[in-house]
Amino acid sequence: MLANKIKVGLCQLLVEGGEPQRNLGRAENMIKEACEKGCAISLLPESLDLGWTHPSAKTEAQPIPGPYSNILCASAKKYAIFICAGLTEKLDHRIYNTAILISSAGEIILKYHKINLLVVEHDFYAVGRHLSVVATPWGLIGVNICADNYIDALEIGHTLARMGAQIILSPSSWTVDYHIIEGTNPYGEKWVKPYHTLASLYNLIVASATSVGYIVGGPYEGKKMVGCSLVVGKDGVIANGHYNEFAGELITTEIDIPQRQEKGTQIGEMLKKKRYYKNGI
Repeated sequence: MLANKIKVGLCQLLVEGGEPQRNLGRAENMIKEACEKGCAISLLPESLDLGWTHPSAKTEAQPIPGPYSNILCASAKKYAIFICAGLTEKLDHRIYNTAILISSAGEIILKYHKINLLVVEHDFYAVGRHLSVVATPWGLIGVNICADNYIDALEIGHTLARMGAQIILSPSSWTVDYHIIEGTNPYGEKWVKPYHTLASLYNLIVASATSVGYIVGGPYEGKKMVGCSLVVGKDGVIANGHYNEFAGELITTEIDIPQRQEKGTQIGEMLKKKRYYKNGI
């Protein structure tokens, strides 16, 4: 029987470019904390091993399964917790911005390659070609990454919803210019609007954990990651991390698992009743 609630830990993690061992060490500590606080899933940022668009991606990316994913798999098994995390993957002479979902038995049950790559990512990562969801004790979970949730790329979220996703987990690395001051919300509706569009249309949950710290190396050098990890449901924001480049923290929240009834063409009929059209609501 599927559970009707789940406690999620958003691991708002300091990520240092080109420092995989330090990053993975911090990740394990926060995964442990999430376990101790009763979380069933620990969600970590995008490209947490080498850092998003760090030049080391071209030479230091590892296969999955491989040494970096193995560390996370061992943590999942050790703490009996599901883990969703972003890593940099080398596969068939290409590099991918990858997210994996690991079961509490330490097994990778879903792997996804980012599709909606920013222009600055093109020199680092190949475009992903597949979407999927996976059955868990809490229902169907889909995975995407960061800009896959841009308002002009919501087809990705729509497709996961069509596949039956009740929860979408999204490792992220949201960045802003260096001049953004502490306590300022630099994003406004940038993320809340697309997340809530999906959540309200389909009655699902969208959750994102993002990183903190300054970016060193690569095209965004000098910018900073200021947190604000986010969970959104059909009624709006459920949980939100602090906005601060130093706000490394674990945000925990318990959510009700949405029960979705429509399948296939029933979804189209439901969207018509909600007056949803291609250009928005």
